[in-house]
Amino acid sequence: MADSAVATPDYVLPRKEMVKIITASSMGTMIEWYDFYIFGSLAAVIASKFYQTGTPIGDMIAWLAAFAVGFLVRPFGAVVFGRIGDVVGRKYTFLITMTVMGLCTFAVGLLPTIDQIGPIAGVILIFLRILQGLALGGEYGGAATYVAEHAPNGKRGFYTSFIQITATGGLFLSLGVILITRQLLGEAAFGQWGWRVPFLLSIVLVMVSLYIRYNMRESPLFAKLKESGGTSVNPIKESFGNKYNLRWVLLALFGATMGQGVVWYTGQFYVLFYLQKVFNVDLIHSNLIVAGGLLLATPLFVVMGKLSDTIGRKKVMLTGMFLAVLTYYPIYGLMAAAAPTKGQLFLFPYMGYNPWVLAFCVFLQVSYVTMVYGPIAAFLVELFPTKIRYTSMSLPYHIGNGVFGGLVPIIGLSLLQKTGNNFSGLWYPMAIAATCFVVGLVLVPETKHIDIHAGESMAKNADDARAAAFAALPQLEPDEI
Repeated sequence: MADSAVATPDYVLPRKEMVKIITASSMGTMIEWYDFYIFGSLAAVIASKFYQTGTPIGDMIAWLAAFAVGFLVRPFGAVVFGRIGDVVGRKYTFLITMTVMGLCTFAVGLLPTIDQIGPIAGVILIFLRILQGLALGGEYGGAATYVAEHAPNGKRGFYTSFIQITATGGLFLSLGVILITRQLLGEAAFGQWGWRVPFLLSIVLVMVSLYIRYNMRESPLFAKLKESGGTSVNPIKESFGNKYNLRWVLLALFGATMGQGVVWYTGQFYVLFYLQKVFNVDLIHSNLIVAGGLLLATPLFVVMGKLSDTIGRKKVMLTGMFLAVLTYYPIYGLMAAAAPTKGQLFLFPYMGYNPWVLAFCVFLQVSYVTMVYGPIAAFLVELFPTKIRYTSMSLPYHIGNGVFGGLVPIIGLSLLQKTGNNFSGLWYPMAIAATCFVVGLVLVPETKHIDIHAGESMAKNADDARAAAFAALPQLEPDEI
């Protein structure tokens, strides 16, 4: 980004200031993904330290269930912190979410195991995951809203797409910490206590993020709204009690975020479980394969965000969902053909272990992720008016990602265990993505033309049209129409 100016209706913002804004917002989401990948990457190492069911796969499912609890409570966090963000402000809300989230990750590193304190260890882990999930529910909405409300019209997809890159940053940071710690301590020590180090080191990231965020100013759109007395008194009621705005919340969920969620978790997380548990790739190689595919595809987040500014958010996102549904089976069939050991095959003959082919397959899946995830922040921001934006956009995002997306690993592994079909784990994400594609194609509008600086949004425009209809029919009450 060159140091030129970015114009908005009320002020001129230097691009270097936009870099600071994106960095401040992205630090929290990077820590979110850092934690996310630690839980996933170390599952095979530490699942049995908190849950002992009698079988390794059972321990893994129990660990993933505890992991999933954090996702399931995210929508509640979205409502709670979304309300605070719409009433108090964007900046101070994600200072709170950052603090809670970081302290919970740090606490996992201090948590005694089941061998030390018994089954209560697993219970405490679930409690920490609940607190963490609540905080995460307010994190992404705050970051996306904060960046979008600083970005100029016509570049909102481009600027908000930088937030999505933090997922890759979190992955590489977690992999680096894990691999260096394993190398320095040795396999035995890492398995005994060294696994705690990646969790404990997260506190450094939290402190840096809090310092950066504390020195940032409030979103200009929200500051102006608050100064004029136009903030919402009850954003929860206005977001979900107003049946017309609720319609946009539901369209955001069933026509965008649930499909985005399952494609994301399949391409950047679930694929790691497939490599390790189904295709028998060892821990280090599997993480390096995923990292290689991610590294190649990461620039596409910005490409897709910028493309959505040109051709529209809807076209880019739905294309990603369509390609995922169409090609997941062939992609995983190719992965099976390149696995270290011969197992169940689909479409391709067994070729022997080939990590380059596996990395290419990960790259393809992450390419779909960039299509659905790159434009999503701009799309959600443009759906809702400023005074209820934080609340309204956070809920569908976290239901789509936390519930539909977060359940991909546990539902997929459960299907694998129940059916014995190595490809049955793809049924769930394919079904959700296909459903979302149809709903999005038929019912979801394009939003790239919306000028949020002028107070526009899809929901507001629809409300204005509805108000005009009321004026034309004064003899009817609104609820009768």
